[in-house]
Amino acid sequence: MSKHARLESLIIRSLTRILREEVKDPAVNFVTITGVKLTIDLSFLTIFYTNLQEDRKEDVASALERSKPFIRSALGRHVQMRKLPALKFSYDASLDTGNRIESGLKKVLDEE
Repeated sequence: MSKHARLESLIIRSLTRILREEVKDPAVNFVTITGVKLTIDLSFLTIFYTNLQEDRKEDVASALERSKPFIRSALGRHVQMRKLPALKFSYDASLDTGNRIESGLKKVLDEE
């Protein structure tokens, strides 16, 4: 595992802990971090997340944007890096896509 991949793994664990224990906004209670993408120069961090509450996607996205400065500073306390990257939150729709494919397959199999 490369140093970059180890750093991304550490960031995922730290972000999960920060969202679960330190962010007080109830809208982020059901957020799951599915992955991160850190640029080579460590200046940008894209955080991929899913939300278990389908009807509150917009609320969760705005809560994450509001909490971004706090999350960035908390990440700096948890992970020792030369510089803190700029954060970008991106909804990971792969779980939704997988669920739609699975339900479609179940319908096809039930019809047979």
